[in-house]
Amino acid sequence: MDTPEYTLGIEEEYLLVNAETCALADVPDALMRDCAQALGDQVSPEFLACQIEVGTGVCANIAEARADLGNLRRTIATCAAEYGLAPLAVSCHPFADWQSRKHTEKQRYNDLARDLGGVVRRMLICGTHVHVGLPDDDLRMDVMRQFSYFLPHLLALSTSSPFWGGQDTGLNSYRLSVFDNLPRTGLPPDFSAYAEYRRSVDMLIAAGLIEDTLKIWWDIRPSARFPTLESRICDVMPIMEHTLTIAAMVQAITRMLVELRRRNQRWRIYDRFLIAENRWRAQRYGPREGLLDIGLGALVPMADLVTELIELLDADAMGLGCLNELRGAQDIVAHGTSAERQRAVFAQATDDGADTQEALRAVVRSLMAEFAQGLDQSRITEISRP
Repeated sequence: MDTPEYTLGIEEEYLLVNAETCALADVPDALMRDCAQALGDQVSPEFLACQIEVGTGVCANIAEARADLGNLRRTIATCAAEYGLAPLAVSCHPFADWQSRKHTEKQRYNDLARDLGGVVRRMLICGTHVHVGLPDDDLRMDVMRQFSYFLPHLLALSTSSPFWGGQDTGLNSYRLSVFDNLPRTGLPPDFSAYAEYRRSVDMLIAAGLIEDTLKIWWDIRPSARFPTLESRICDVMPIMEHTLTIAAMVQAITRMLVELRRRNQRWRIYDRFLIAENRWRAQRYGPREGLLDIGLGALVPMADLVTELIELLDADAMGLGCLNELRGAQDIVAHGTSAERQRAVFAQATDDGADTQEALRAVVRSLMAEFAQGLDQSRITEISRP
């Protein structure tokens, strides 16, 4: 078996808001042109007109991913500021009304609106996708089967969507409850080989139910466009370093599973019913109430699970050059995910006398500040308006 290079790619979806009112704003055509002029095909519109998507190039390691993603964030923020707007790397806007949003006029999105009806109109959500290069089809499928065990861990660490429509949902990732209304979402089926996967999806394509595998939206999937395994379960994270921690974890888990196979070993294929229970716990509680250690048959605190995971992945992360980023997971558990920080900002603003709407605007302002955290402002890309 040839050794994969484990290249990285990161995609993030952002919401655009009015920098003064904190309300959602549609992306002006001129802003999209400015972004495209600066970033080329690394930026694109998303389903809703208030969204914008970015994607890094193929990165050899986490250092390249940091530089590329940092440039993308700086450039989007710089372009948006020219129009009085600001980007948010958050999965749900705290107080927006989904019913008032319109989708982007593009044939693909028009088709989605037609085919999926009311459920797609609620898609005022953003996510993070991490690609790891695995050129061999059967290897990708074998790793996907084993990787599913770790998806709830990734979700718990990334949660950023506690509010919806101005209310605290009680969930740390309300985004996932919205996304799960679409077909072909959730944990992937347990395919034993790539050929089995192709038989199933090709049947849907041949029957005219879907055009291609881009409309397979599982939490993890073989990418429809690249020779990669694509993790899709995570909320988008306001702080870029947290995104890099998740990317490092995805990359290191992938390498660990490939190395097990090289030694004629494997991670156990656990019951999807039990993995789904952990998925729900991560969605509901984030990192605070622990996950089921399926091997032990007991709930284990997230701090302990993260410590064990870092120890498990230590050699792989060192080999990939992402050990420091991987260890950042301990910082997330210690200081909280975005969902927890948003609730804390809301509570503090309320304690200080703000009404609900002003407290929610305080949450948005904190998200605007976190978007730029850790970015080298002296290297902001120069944008020339046409």
